[in-house]
Amino acid sequence: MDTEERLLAAVEQLIRIRNETSSSILSECGIPDITVKQLGYLKTIDEMGEVTFTRLAEITSNSKPTITELINRFESMECVYRERSPDDRRVIYIRLTEKGRRIARAEDDALSLLVERMRNSLDHDEVDLLVRIIWKVR
Repeated sequence: MDTEERLLAAVEQLIRIRNETSSSILSECGIPDITVKQLGYLKTIDEMGEVTFTRLAEITSNSKPTITELINRFESMECVYRERSPDDRRVIYIRLTEKGRRIARAEDDALSLLVERMRNSLDHDEVDLLVRIIWKVR
């Protein structure tokens, strides 16, 4: 195996570990087959904390009916809930449930678990070397 093949295999191994960890987290949440697009919407809601239907439609360049359908689906998956504004009862906020937050953060959690596995598998000098090598790649 030449250097390029070894490097490719190593990068693929890291990606495989992260994907397996992410899939495991999503399976624990009962949603192993969520799409990348759906995950992106949940991440957007998570980043916003709370968002109205109109604002989510603007951010994602979708129509309000499309967002309504999406939120209905997320509600049936127990990922989001609706809450009326106490200031203006016409305004409805979309918020993540704990399950929705866990799903939205699954990829970040998977990366954290990958880093933890690296820390547990490598000694201090190996970690330092790995960090220097990764930062050297541009």
